[in-house]
Amino acid sequence: MIARLTLTNFRNHPALTLQPGSGFVVLTGDNGAGKTNILEAVSMLAPGRGLRRAALSAMAQQAGPGGWGVAASLADAVELATGTLAPAPERRVVRVQGATASATTLPEWLTVLWLTPAMDRLFTAAASERRRFLDRLTLALAPTHALHATRYEAAMRERNRLLAGERADPEWLSALEGRMVEHGVALDAARVATVTALAARLADVPAGPFARAGLALTGEAVDPEGFTRALALGRRRDAMAGRTLDGPHRADLAVTHLDKGQAAALASTGEQKALLLGIVLAHAELVADRTGRAPVLLLDEVAAHLDPVRRAALFARLAGRGQVWMTGTEPDLFADAGQATRITIG
Repeated sequence: MIARLTLTNFRNHPALTLQPGSGFVVLTGDNGAGKTNILEAVSMLAPGRGLRRAALSAMAQQAGPGGWGVAASLADAVELATGTLAPAPERRVVRVQGATASATTLPEWLTVLWLTPAMDRLFTAAASERRRFLDRLTLALAPTHALHATRYEAAMRERNRLLAGERADPEWLSALEGRMVEHGVALDAARVATVTALAARLADVPAGPFARAGLALTGEAVDPEGFTRALALGRRRDAMAGRTLDGPHRADLAVTHLDKGQAAALASTGEQKALLLGIVLAHAELVADRTGRAPVLLLDEVAAHLDPVRRAALFARLAGRGQVWMTGTEPDLFADAGQATRITIG
């Protein structure tokens, strides 16, 4: 868990230090007070661009001198820090125990998962949004997933660039395609393992206040020989398309409402929210069981969208399952949460 969190020049917080407890961390305050900004800061302790997926330069306080910083002391005495420096506002710096590190190593120390109102449209959004969601779930179970994703994307970008030229070097293309196959196979295998394990867990969840989701990974499985052949044979086609048309970057996460037997995209807005919440809760439990380390869970404005029965069920299910950060405008929404670190923002 996070024992101490320090924000410097981050969004609307010029300087803020919090000392959360081990269970529920409830942040309340008026709209615009900066509650979600704090959750975003915590999410930056994971690879990627955080729960808003914003440009790094946008995270710095507008009135500030330049860069921003987020630092956390974990309960096991590990110190994590990330941020930017004024000369390079889009270059992220990560430090572990004071030493410079790659963002892809952060999951070795801390697992962060989140659910935000913007994710309510996940099942009707583009496939890329569901892949990104699945990769976040996968990363919590396979910490090297971010490294494979980064290297796969880099090799694919370089291949696309070469194909766009007049005379691409066949040997260099083969080398890049070899990297794509190596990391693409790892990406696909980790995703399949995550979907399989999570789908089995969701199927075993008894009927309750949160709709049960069925999960499946769609798209052709990444076979090393087949993928190698598809890339080589598809060079002319990909050059004309301006992008790579085969590979794990085109996979999708298919989600169904188990109890109704229909695609999640066809469910009501309320049912889609319940399905998404059920997936996140089941995944957090799976991560804790598999790794022995409960993830830090960030739930932005989740209580406001639940009726009292479902709110109580949510708090009961999360109690004792690690550190859970929740935001809301009304403290009364969290009256049934019991023991919690309660912080008023603003």
